[in-house]
Amino acid sequence: MPPRLLGALLQVFRRLPRRLRIAVVHLAGPSFSVGTVCVIERADGALLLCRHSYKRNWGFPGGLLNRGEQADHGARREAHEEVGIDIELVGEPSVVIEPYERRVDVVYRARPAAGVDPTTARPHPPEIIACQWFSPDALPLLQEEAAGALAALARRPSG
Repeated sequence: MPPRLLGALLQVFRRLPRRLRIAVVHLAGPSFSVGTVCVIERADGALLLCRHSYKRNWGFPGGLLNRGEQADHGARREAHEEVGIDIELVGEPSVVIEPYERRVDVVYRARPAAGVDPTTARPHPPEIIACQWFSPDALPLLQEEAAGALAALARRPSG
């Protein structure tokens, strides 16, 4: 696009009401789904994995955010919906962007909430067909999203 035309379009855009500018950006920009992934760790280091009815390998509890929902709230909601336990989020999340799939995952490290018995985690059908605690050195085959979540958390500086 010629620079003069771009400059003129930006001037028009700047004069639009804020709501209309936001609508234009949403219409013209790429659309991504945003979800959460909860890497839930027990006190002994075991990780809680789920088998989703629509995927082959194991993954972590998580899912898409509802419109207007904060990521931390969505993470807690998804964990409760999928495995039936309340969780505490630990530290700041990592973010994984998958441009080809047009997906953004907010990845949280988590643990069972105070007073929650981790052995009470149960799959909530029909979406989750199994959930199980695994030692980090004996993980089953993971979904791509789950492997990406672990890698994102591993790159995050501890502290």
